[in-house]
Amino acid sequence: MPDRPRRGPRLAFRGWRARRPFWGGLLLALGGGEILVTEKASLKVVLHIGMQGLAGYLLPGLMVLLGLLILFNPSQRLFYSLTGVLLSLGTWLTSNLGGFFLGLLLGVTGSCLAFGWLPDQGPRVGRRARRKQARAAADTAAVEREQGVERAA
Repeated sequence: MPDRPRRGPRLAFRGWRARRPFWGGLLLALGGGEILVTEKASLKVVLHIGMQGLAGYLLPGLMVLLGLLILFNPSQRLFYSLTGVLLSLGTWLTSNLGGFFLGLLLGVTGSCLAFGWLPDQGPRVGRRARRKQARAAADTAAVEREQGVERAA
């Protein structure tokens, strides 16, 4: 029997998601997937096939791979996200203008989110809470000064 109570699958997923740049990896993978889908469009829709078609499939495939690597190996997120930005921008030339801009934007946005993610960061404190903490600290300091003056006298 484990010492702690069993968590549900939803709470387990939320805990897993909180320990990695989830949205960045997901958006990068979705961007690559969208570009791969536009590669299969009819020739009337396709604007630019690219370098003999190989790079048109290689770059978005690598984008999907990097998105999954960001999700499952977040310790290397900086390398994966920088490579993801470069691949996303490269799809502009190789894959129907980056999947008609949508895949390109998803890939760049996801890579930027993954790059900016910081592990073990505490929740942000709002402006009102910071002011309240500053007032409390100032009040405490004022009370301590008054007590120090009274003791000295």
